[in-house]
Amino acid sequence: MSLSQQINDQMKQAMKAKDQSTLRGLRAIKASLLILQTQEGGGEVTEKDEMEVLVKMAKQRKDSIQIFNEQGRSDLSKIEEEELSVIEKFLPAQLDSNQVEHEVKLIISQLGATSMKDMGKVIGMANGKLKGKADGKLIADLVKKILAG
Repeated sequence: MSLSQQINDQMKQAMKAKDQSTLRGLRAIKASLLILQTQEGGGEVTEKDEMEVLVKMAKQRKDSIQIFNEQGRSDLSKIEEEELSVIEKFLPAQLDSNQVEHEVKLIISQLGATSMKDMGKVIGMANGKLKGKADGKLIADLVKKILAG
């Protein structure tokens, strides 16, 4: 079943259950997917494209939550957290920092990276391999720590 179909089915369930927070999150996902599908020159939308949209949406929500919490706006933060929880249901399971560190070390050994000069190659490969499974900032921080040490 495609992601769009899953979203539509869950939207129907949320409407029947009168679950406004879930419905709001599902509508946000549907809107982003529609934008992706109707882009000029977009062509066929792949599962990878859909995952990239979901990862971007999750990152936006996390950034917003942080800003709202810093500004003492727990009311807005709560809305973003609700939407984030809906988005995360469609993302692959996130790796913990130990698993990410292990993957980064494997990539470093594969590339034969030894210094900070190789950081760009390592981060690029790690971001590609762990897309949607780990936060890009965590990856970059771990690469810097390992290559500097």
